Amino acid sequence: VQLQASGGGLVQAGGSLRLSCAASGSIFSFNDMGWYRQAPGKQRELVARIGSGGSTEYGDAVKGRFTISSDNAKNTVYLQMNTLQPDDTGVYYCNARKYYTSASVNYWGRGTQVTVSS
Repeated sequence: VQLQASGGGLVQAGGSLRLSCAASGSIFSFNDMGWYRQAPGKQRELVARIGSGGSTEYGDAVKGRFTISSDNAKNTVYLQMNTLQPDDTGVYYCNARKYYTSASVNYWGRGTQVTVSS
């Protein structure tokens, strides 16, 4: 399984970016997919997740500003980030998860840097 993240960059506060995560196979094979981020000196945290049935979950810091979506035909998950703030700066990682009877397996893509200037 390979996850290729793209779309990061430098943006001014108040601006927008869209991240993409392309999976090497069908995203239907995963129970859910999502984005996590890690700022310097901080732990990795959940940004947003989307289940195979379309349910979504967001971290408190991004609710109302970020939207996660998926395009099954393209095996790609997107993260639309609006009204970006300097605190959104960090490395954003794509994640895919499969559940088994007694365990879950996580797959991670390489991160993409998002920098928001004030």
